[in-house]
Order: sequence, then structure tokens, then C-alpha cells
Amino acid sequence: MEDELSKVLLKVVSEADEPLETKEVEERAGRLTEGVTRTKVYHRLSNLRGEGLIKGKFIGPGKGVWIWWKK
Repeated sequence: MEDELSKVLLKVVSEADEPLETKEVEERAGRLTEGVTRTKVYHRLSNLRGEGLIKGKFIGPGKGVWIWWKK
């Protein structure tokens, strides 16, 4: 985790009282950082999950959605 977006996303997820969908994380991060896209947010969240800094889970049928929460 080296870039500013990852730091912002980690802060957003860590400060949430409940799990957030990717879209919710994107909206909250967009208030703190410019140029945020859903694709960037999803990839950074996936990286943070891979590093063990947050947790995430795929839910729902079809395309479904990812939810994210603090570890």
C-alpha cells in the first residue's frame, strides 16, 4: 500500500460502522480524492484485501457485488 488512494480507501473502510459495497466506498472516497473511478477503487480494495488489511466478500447472484469491512 503505497499510493494515496489506497490510504484513503483503507481509512474509509476502517471508519465505517458496517460493511460497505464497492459503490459506497467509491462515493465516500470521491469526497476525499479526485479522479476516483469504480475500477480503480475495486482494484485497490482487492489489493488491500490481498495484503490482509481489510476483508471483502462477493455476494449476490449473477454479477453480484463486493462488500468490504475492516479487519
